[in-house]
Amino acid sequence: MNSTQSLRVAVIGAGASGLCMAKHLIEAGVDVTVFEIGSQIGGQWVYNNDSGKSPAYRTLHINSPKSLTAFPDFPFPEKTQLFPSHWDMHKYLVAYADKFGVTPRIRLRSEVKALRPLFRPGVDLPLWEIELMDGRHEKFDHVVCASGHLTKPKHAAELRDAFKGEYLHSFDYRDPAEFVRKRVCVVGVGNSAVDIASDLCVTSPLTVLVARTGVMIVPKLLMGVSVAEYLVKLYQPWMPGIVLGWVGGFITWLAHGKMAQYGFKPVTRATHTTTSSTLITHIAYNRVKVKQGIERIKGKRIYFVDGTSDEFDTLIGATGYLVDFPFLSSGIPPIGEDNKVDLYKKMAAPGWPGLWFIGMVNTTTALNRMFQNQAAWIREFILGNAVLPNDSDMRADIEAKRAYINGKYLNTSRHALEEEHATYFVELRAAMKNARRQAGRRSLGRLDTQEYLKAKSR
Repeated sequence: MNSTQSLRVAVIGAGASGLCMAKHLIEAGVDVTVFEIGSQIGGQWVYNNDSGKSPAYRTLHINSPKSLTAFPDFPFPEKTQLFPSHWDMHKYLVAYADKFGVTPRIRLRSEVKALRPLFRPGVDLPLWEIELMDGRHEKFDHVVCASGHLTKPKHAAELRDAFKGEYLHSFDYRDPAEFVRKRVCVVGVGNSAVDIASDLCVTSPLTVLVARTGVMIVPKLLMGVSVAEYLVKLYQPWMPGIVLGWVGGFITWLAHGKMAQYGFKPVTRATHTTTSSTLITHIAYNRVKVKQGIERIKGKRIYFVDGTSDEFDTLIGATGYLVDFPFLSSGIPPIGEDNKVDLYKKMAAPGWPGLWFIGMVNTTTALNRMFQNQAAWIREFILGNAVLPNDSDMRADIEAKRAYINGKYLNTSRHALEEEHATYFVELRAAMKNARRQAGRRSLGRLDTQEYLKAKSR
């Protein structure tokens, strides 16, 4: 028997990141179990997922083209549309799990109630216990949390509590048919916000989009080609950030002109890009009105900072999400204000060996490409081919990245998880090179894995 088969690894979540992680471990001969809270695999791409964890709405399409969205070793079917829908994504992930032998390892309707360490960090070998809602308990050498960061809505309490009409978070938005003839105000300027405003404006007597920060609405197509395909080629570690910003701004200007002419604030600091193929046209047709902030709310009437006001039937807060691991004890890992999570390279929790996280990023490339790189990186540590830095060095790295993000981006919960993929991938390669070197120096690697497995059997 391959020694790695004695390593037991749990993956929490059968969405794209969890499936990718499981696939990489299965290929290495590791004994993997995937726990999925819902009755289907696919995570956020399952429309009306009974897991209660999916924000997918009926008209949702992924923002990156299928050529970038596909895992490198598993292309989309040729007839898939350029920007896959959530139905396309769900079918794709089901096929991916079947192709790489992940499906038999998945336990559906298996919600994790608690994840507990059964060891003293720095003293004992890592051992983690998973308790399921049905009362079962199982032990694992490593656990990978792949439960995502778009599952707990961040409500703007000052809006929700003051508005006396219908209020909902964008997480709960599903079908535009439910809002026909309603006067709607959407707060936010991320991808969900602009999608929802574009959905509703064609049947609504009034649709207002409140953009409290500056934004650049990048078009999806330029000369028949996805803009993302142009931009991703420019994202190189040696490319100055100012050049990338200028190119993105120039493409946006070619397509739309200046954002200010549509009522948006100027962009004063870097921000995660919003893309839309329809919003600017809706604004130009006066189907969507843009406001730069809310001054106050009285009943159903919303007063805006420009001195105007209107009454609305519905207020939709596209106000982001909070990082949440309800199955983990408080402080593992530490989560600060505005989603500041203490994870080395967004994946490892200092002080807690054997605990990993995948998918805890906002990024400048398609997420599946990000998951591919993260899964390959985590796998090397699980196999014993690499050794993490000491806790103090990992914490120093976390703080350095946090200082960089705070200095460049808007100080919002959305940007706490930001990673520019080209630079991040270089960082991962450099960190892995050092981790493998450290494994050799300490006579770890596969020899240490063998000793670890022997110790387990005693």
